Amino acid sequence: VQLVESGGGLVQPGGSLRLSCAGSGFTFSSYVMSWYRQAPGKERELVAVINGAGAGTNYADSVKGRFTISRDNAKNTMYLQMNSLKSEDTAVYYCKANRRLGATDYAYWGQGTQVTVSS
Repeated sequence: VQLVESGGGLVQPGGSLRLSCAGSGFTFSSYVMSWYRQAPGKERELVAVINGAGAGTNYADSVKGRFTISRDNAKNTMYLQMNSLKSEDTAVYYCKANRRLGATDYAYWGQGTQVTVSS
């Protein structure tokens, strides 16, 4: 199983970035996919989540109206479109795949991609 994030980088406040998370080694469409982030000195926090079919999404209050999560199951890829970026969005962004089968939870994480919002 592998999750690989890409698309991070340095952007000015008010700018945009699109993160991607490519999955392999598992049935991508059967997993709930999420984006998390962790800023220096802070705990990892949930940013956005999308269900397997892509029909249901949820967002942290801090990113509502600015970020959009989506997925393309044909490409085994999830995205996070980030607009109107703020300095407080600076963090390492991680993707997560999880699924519950009976009493067993399966969860996989990517290695993370750095997003820095600074002028």
